[in-house]
Amino acid sequence: MLASLRKAGSFARAASASQRRFLSIHEYQSVKLLNSYGIPTPKGIPAHTPEEAFEAARVFADGGSMIKAQVLAGGRGKGRFDNGLQGGVHKVESPEQAKEYASKMLGAKLITKQTGPGGRICNTVMLAERRVPAHEYYVAVLNDRASQGVVLVVSNQGGMNIEEVAAKDPKAIITTPIPLATGLTKETALEVANKLGFTSQEATNEAADIFINLYKIFKDKDATQIEINPMAETTDGKVLCMDAKFGFDDNAEFRQPEVFALRDITQEEPSEVEARKANLNFIKLDGNIGCLVNGAGLAMATMDVLALHGGQPANFLDVGGGATPDTVKKAFEILIEDPKVKSIFINIFGGIMRCDYIAEGLIKAAKELSLTIPLVVRLKGTKEPEAKQMIRESGLKIHAFDGLDDAAEEAVKFGHV
Repeated sequence: MLASLRKAGSFARAASASQRRFLSIHEYQSVKLLNSYGIPTPKGIPAHTPEEAFEAARVFADGGSMIKAQVLAGGRGKGRFDNGLQGGVHKVESPEQAKEYASKMLGAKLITKQTGPGGRICNTVMLAERRVPAHEYYVAVLNDRASQGVVLVVSNQGGMNIEEVAAKDPKAIITTPIPLATGLTKETALEVANKLGFTSQEATNEAADIFINLYKIFKDKDATQIEINPMAETTDGKVLCMDAKFGFDDNAEFRQPEVFALRDITQEEPSEVEARKANLNFIKLDGNIGCLVNGAGLAMATMDVLALHGGQPANFLDVGGGATPDTVKKAFEILIEDPKVKSIFINIFGGIMRCDYIAEGLIKAAKELSLTIPLVVRLKGTKEPEAKQMIRESGLKIHAFDGLDDAAEEAVKFGHV
């Protein structure tokens, strides 16, 4: 269950591409959302320029502050910037030091274990009030496949990779189902808080209130995941959410315009952003064979058969059942923008989707985009004869096959050229 919170390999990413991926927001945005529900956090001020960082640090001049790169990836503290700066989180002792760090962070790419070697651009930093934790806890509210409902997950071993905690000491993870009918009651929240071992009843009550309000956000904002790591009891006895990670259901965008206005597309793969605008289900992968398929299941099968023949797909691309020739052309534009793509495999089963629409879009794209990449096509189903006739009459060099294995083998062969 907990492992599902993390992205796995490329194929695992693509497996869920038929369902739009969950929106994430930056930490400074999460802090504002938490505070709007009465959840206490260290004070945080976003800055988009070194000068703004200087002014923000002046607010915390007496006690010092932390400067934190706002990049949508885990492991920021242990990451490194492409300009040589080590770490995306630093202590700041003066406004001048905040300005210096900000000048190195802003506009640079932070590389962490989750970003891949390309890193992600840092356009914002957050200056955060420095609060000293006496003990750190882990808290999450999330959808659980096993119970088919919402659960509250807590541990008194916060500040660490929760999967490692679960592997080494499963008893350290406390999972509490939250009934849909009643929500998270104060009684249940207090029971959970008491198990964590806070130093005072006041702190226990504060933690229980945090749990209840986190569930309110989860329900009100169509969240899929809220992860607080760490939630801390500070040396002065207060309970604060020190960091937050949110995920929201993209299918609820029409209900949550304010939340989705926070989307930062600079943190996303540009080709995936373009595909979303065209209503294409697209996930960029690491291979060199471009794939254009209709249906998520067929797309997965296509990637599997390519791998079976020694090839690696460059993407997951499901054009869906309602694609038009113009949509198909846009799909080709996205595919050929990837310099690693050496061949394109079009695998269509015409049910709702008509094969002649695919053929029309394919021919249009090949001519207007002056495609030089080898095209391997397999079309089956609705309007199949008409589509094949259109391809033959186009005069284009398109390699057409009836068998899936034969087509995949040809696409792999061109990918190795």
